[in-house]
Amino acid sequence: MPFVATTLSVALSAAPWLLLGLGIAGLIKGLISEAALTRWVGGQGLGSVARAAIIGAPLPLCSCGAIPTALALHRGGADRGPTTAFLIGTPGIGIDSLTISYALLGPFMAMARGVSAVVTAIVTGLLVGRTRAAASAAPTAPSSCGGSCGSGCGSQGSSSTAPASLGRRVGAGLSYAFTDILDDISLWLLAGLLVAGALIALVPPQQFAGLGSGLGAMLVMAVIGIPMYLCATAATPIAAGLLLAGVSPGTVLVFLIAAPVTSLATLGVFRRELGNRALMAYLAGILTSAVALGFFVDALAGWWGLDIPHQVAQVQELLPTWLEALALIVLVGLAVRPLRRRLAAGLVLTN
Repeated sequence: MPFVATTLSVALSAAPWLLLGLGIAGLIKGLISEAALTRWVGGQGLGSVARAAIIGAPLPLCSCGAIPTALALHRGGADRGPTTAFLIGTPGIGIDSLTISYALLGPFMAMARGVSAVVTAIVTGLLVGRTRAAASAAPTAPSSCGGSCGSGCGSQGSSSTAPASLGRRVGAGLSYAFTDILDDISLWLLAGLLVAGALIALVPPQQFAGLGSGLGAMLVMAVIGIPMYLCATAATPIAAGLLLAGVSPGTVLVFLIAAPVTSLATLGVFRRELGNRALMAYLAGILTSAVALGFFVDALAGWWGLDIPHQVAQVQELLPTWLEALALIVLVGLAVRPLRRRLAAGLVLTN
């Protein structure tokens, strides 16, 4: 069946890069403490907002996982601008989603996505920073994700005692990446792969080519993406399906910007912590930045004469099929909890 073959092809292309991204994310998680984050994003103004956006971008946190960390930073003294930039930059693009973007969307779109996530975080952080201070929020930090995430909810923002040795910190970070993060994204990633397979195999390209580009198409993508919670990694296969089906790169970028950073849990907590005016600035910043960046990317791709599908095909030819198959088997084994437990038990018995 074309649908099964296409879905499997997308999964094979993504698996090695996703494993690489999870590994790097685990290293980052193990080596960067919350205390260091608080020091780096302190202060006010453009410098603090930019630092928060850039520091948050590679961190392995989904939207609901970024909530308790951002609240801890805000209540620890970080201004609302840097807090907002961190809350957008962190789930907007992580190292795991950046690697899978390279595999499924090509180098140009991967770069555009990474830069756009940081720019959106900075612009929105500056807008929210200009809003009048809201009334003090209740001291209890909500940990509910509204059902959006799995086991990683809230655990990312905890301030447990750090392991003493570098080896233990790295081991804990890798364990977190290949258990908590993978548990959080696995079902959403599967759904994204299925949607991508359907878009590529079953929907005629001319149907999406009619959607094409322009303000109307970008607003549609923003309206679809803003209320629909998808982590950045899980949104990537859907974006690949839209791109290969004929939607313009800029229009796809709007979806990639909006979908990961506007879950209902994020919006609810943000309103309670910073107030209605800050929430309006938050949504306005994301929407205007996403559409403006979408127009810029479409213009840049047209000016350079880029063939995005050809770029994607070239990237997917870099790795041999046997390596992609092996990576997919390992990924499935780690994502399915009973298999993962049996593997872990076997390793313990071996040692």
